[in-house]
Amino acid sequence: MKNVKIKKVVLAYSGGLDTSIIIPWLKENFGCEVLAMAADVGQGEELEGLREKAIATGASKVFVEDLREEFVTGYIWPTLRAGAVYESKYLLGTSFARPVIAKRQVAIALREGADAVAHGCTGKGNDQVRFELTYKALAPELAVIAPWRQWSIRSREDAIEYARARNVPVSVSKTKIYSRDRNLWHVSHEGGRLESLANAAEEPMWLMTRSPREAPDRPARVKIGFEKGAPVSVNGEALPPVKLIETLNAIGGENAVGRIDLVENRLVGIKSRGCYETPGGTLLYTAHRELESLCLDRETLHQKEALAIRYAELVYYGQWFTPLREALDAFVSETQRTVTGEVTLELYKGNTTVLKRSSPWSLYREDLSSFTMGAGYDQKDAEGFINCLGLPIKVKAILDEGHKAKTARPRKKDSADDVGWTVRAAAGA
Repeated sequence: MKNVKIKKVVLAYSGGLDTSIIIPWLKENFGCEVLAMAADVGQGEELEGLREKAIATGASKVFVEDLREEFVTGYIWPTLRAGAVYESKYLLGTSFARPVIAKRQVAIALREGADAVAHGCTGKGNDQVRFELTYKALAPELAVIAPWRQWSIRSREDAIEYARARNVPVSVSKTKIYSRDRNLWHVSHEGGRLESLANAAEEPMWLMTRSPREAPDRPARVKIGFEKGAPVSVNGEALPPVKLIETLNAIGGENAVGRIDLVENRLVGIKSRGCYETPGGTLLYTAHRELESLCLDRETLHQKEALAIRYAELVYYGQWFTPLREALDAFVSETQRTVTGEVTLELYKGNTTVLKRSSPWSLYREDLSSFTMGAGYDQKDAEGFINCLGLPIKVKAILDEGHKAKTARPRKKDSADDVGWTVRAAAGA
């Protein structure tokens, strides 16, 4: 790649250690103009001073793009409605943030006449795939520069030394190193002490959630309203998407909800450990799943649960802009037409309990579910249903018994086939 002539490159810039040193590295190795694009996906104070820092580090232009609304409605809500969870725990906070960032990065590159895009992802992680598959889907003509796959830097300690040698300010040290990703949906923690499975996560590491020991001693209640599978209100108050997540993050975090410690299977084939905080997302997934249990029939619900695993894999693997993900979205949208209603949760020291659920589309019927016998269900109908359902089981059992009898005694000459006769008798019964 170093032999390719690059005139202008747009870097996905976060202001963290990796992307901070990439700006001078690109200029030193390619002699190109570097444009930095920072995406506001809800990381808050991390954006402060970003523009000035990028310019001081060597960027010719800096774009700070507010993508929060698009992030929620275009990526978080579809994944929530799909019920997608990676390996039963991870709510995909970093995974679906990457395609929305890369999409805007590509748009800026095309608008500014750049001939390349760059990112700060390592060659061992998932994010390189998520960025680059988006580039390929939206602008395959752009060259891609991935410094971590090209330079001689091999560790975060090396990166810190590189930054210090070029007077690039960084916010990490050799004694306290966590690789973090924060957005509106979650914050992830990797690296440092977490690389050893013998080390428990230290309390000061957590940023969005209280410790259960410090959470309130009284339970809190929160009511979440949905329309067609998308969250629309909290405690009866209609809220816009970004505000809704912020509100639930505060409520969940105050009550120690949303922490997980996960050893996950990365796309590249290695296992890694990550600690994730997703307080508002945990509440939304719990409530949404409960509302679906009311509004979806059994076969649709079970099929959707099976497809949710595949949807989560697509998101985790960076395959957002693919025909399959779009096709699954069409299925999910159809299932969500009736997922409207409210769910009330009780939160207590990290635990979430469903208290109430209601929907105008609820398939739950008290007259059918009650132990009190009513006219809506004739119990005699169950006998025929069980006989039909059990016929293959019955035939198999008779067949097995016939085989046992056949091997237990010598077969008589010119006798009928006992096994065949028994099966025919069962079929005619």
